[in-house]
Amino acid sequence: MGKNIRTTVSLPEELLAATDRAVSEGRARSRNEFLGMALQHELAALERARIDEAFTFMAEDPLYADVAEELAGEFDGASWEALRAVERRSGGREAGG
Repeated sequence: MGKNIRTTVSLPEELLAATDRAVSEGRARSRNEFLGMALQHELAALERARIDEAFTFMAEDPLYADVAEELAGEFDGASWEALRAVERRSGGREAGG
């Protein structure tokens, strides 16, 4: 990450107390570190939600659905071939057994 920039935040008393408990339990070295971790966690969740939303649009796209179905069919064949190869190597015994 880049350099630290000092800022001020106002927090509800209960939230600050919970933050202090987390720091005293060793979950972070300081309030600053804990708040930074919390912000990173929330920003990562927002990014995951943005990606999930993009996949939702993809699922509604008929062209994407056709391509996904075609790929799934190709993987089905590859999976079957892989299973047969494992069976040949194991002398007919079950894979994984």
